[in-house]
Amino acid sequence: MNLRAASLTGYVALVLALVILTRNHSILAVGYMLITIQFLAIILMVWARIKFGRRSFHAGANPTEGGLVVTGPYKFIRHPIYASILYFLWAGVFSHLSIVNLIVAMVGTVGISVRIYSEEHLLILRYPEYTDYAVRTKRIVPFFL
Repeated sequence: MNLRAASLTGYVALVLALVILTRNHSILAVGYMLITIQFLAIILMVWARIKFGRRSFHAGANPTEGGLVVTGPYKFIRHPIYASILYFLWAGVFSHLSIVNLIVAMVGTVGISVRIYSEEHLLILRYPEYTDYAVRTKRIVPFFL
């Protein structure tokens, strides 16, 4: 499977997981701590979108024109939009724990992981300096992962 097809497959898995969690009323958090995590995830996503600029979203994770974005949240996390989705998704699932929700959240997490893997390989091909950026910046959790 080529990288764009893998990325598209990951995207479909993520969307499917989000739809199922929404239909199960398990996407929105309950409790101050988990609601706060979701609120901060939304702020992170908006901040990342603003820093990313007018570049469009590609379901196949095609790298966009204009060079790497390495400021704002991208200074600390290589994939702040994916990170914010994961933070939001898991906060909702932890609010509504069940085997089904855990499995669905894992499917969404695998989908994002596939997208990240595909996107990083495509970025390295497009922007060789991405390798140095990846060495100094964590993928999902600043200073940790």
